[in-house]
Amino acid sequence: MTAKAAAERFTGFAKDAPRFFHELAAEMSRDWFAAHKAEYEALWVRPMEALLGEVAARLKPAYRGIPLAEPKLFRIYRDVRFSADKTPYKTHVAGHISTAAGAKPTEGATALYLHLGLDEYSGAGHYIFDSEQLTRWRKAVVADKTGKEIAKLCAAATEAGMGLDAHEVLARAPRGVDADHPRAELLRHKGLVVGFPAIPKGLIHKPGFADWLVEQATAAAPIVKWLARNVA
Repeated sequence: MTAKAAAERFTGFAKDAPRFFHELAAEMSRDWFAAHKAEYEALWVRPMEALLGEVAARLKPAYRGIPLAEPKLFRIYRDVRFSADKTPYKTHVAGHISTAAGAKPTEGATALYLHLGLDEYSGAGHYIFDSEQLTRWRKAVVADKTGKEIAKLCAAATEAGMGLDAHEVLARAPRGVDADHPRAELLRHKGLVVGFPAIPKGLIHKPGFADWLVEQATAAAPIVKWLARNVA
């Protein structure tokens, strides 16, 4: 993210911005995208950079003691090397704010993940644990003090209308864990993501979208900080 982009204030995505992704989905060609790349950057990239920059700055009080990395946007180009789907482009713009400077999304807890386009999603957490992180996660969930803490935080999140998910959730408790363990449900997770409520219709086109994201990400911050301390 450039210093200029970080300094820009988010004013909302243009009301006709979704048209770009509908056209991209219909064309899905490198020639078409090359001819419309500047449009993509103006409609989606620069506003997204401004939005994430503003949200990151406003989230710092909720993450006191845990530094947040500079926001990062994901490439629109799909990695098709190992996929049967060879379409070259994603039909959304996406970015994240990590709790670990320079970390990949799979390496650390994420204060905010957001993608917008033909579908929309916003959330926070840690999508997939590597083997060492998974070991730490299970140890912390089983432990009485840290386990009760994360269970209480997750219950509060679901009561607030957020969802809990992961890259993979086992059908049953992992081997060596009593199926009747009071936190067996959490122990089935191989990641922990807090999904925010559906984005209110039309809000992405207004400056208030930043306020909404800050509110949701602040509510999810206790879980993300727990993950940063105990797992990431």
